Amino acid sequence: MADPRSRRAALRLSYRLRQFWKALRARPDPQRLKAAQRLLSPPLWALFRQMPPNEQAHALRVFQRLQQAGHTDRDLLTAALLHDVGKALHRPRLWERVVVVLAYACCPVRAFHLGEGQPRGWRRPFVLARQHPAWGARLVAEAGAAPKVVALIRHHQTFPPPDIPHLAALQAADNEE
Repeated sequence: MADPRSRRAALRLSYRLRQFWKALRARPDPQRLKAAQRLLSPPLWALFRQMPPNEQAHALRVFQRLQQAGHTDRDLLTAALLHDVGKALHRPRLWERVVVVLAYACCPVRAFHLGEGQPRGWRRPFVLARQHPAWGARLVAEAGAAPKVVALIRHHQTFPPPDIPHLAALQAADNEE
């Protein structure tokens, strides 16, 4: 019988490969964009539009997944649309995403520690992966987002998650994408 850890790793790799192919051709759906624009204030909408098209498409899918699950909390839905906005400061290149995914799959503790410091040189992709939630939280706070939105974005990759209402739902929807 196969080791459960290797099975989980294989499933995670399969998930990441599907995510990679989706990202290559992802473009935001016009109808979903209209729904997002209705929800977001003009400064938050401007932040959303700074994200690359594949990140916008991902955020819209997370947003839709939460709505389909029956979530109506405005702060949660706003955070879903902007949870990765910190990546707009230092846009990750495709090859950098691949490197990070592979590194986290084989040596997650080491990959996590490589995310300390400034986004320069060969450590850049690890810094982006680790620090984009804090950058995004700062951006949305400066744009006038509610404190709950800021907290959800800041902690959308924190494990174990702190006790913030709706954080588990955001993490689950993000992880399914």
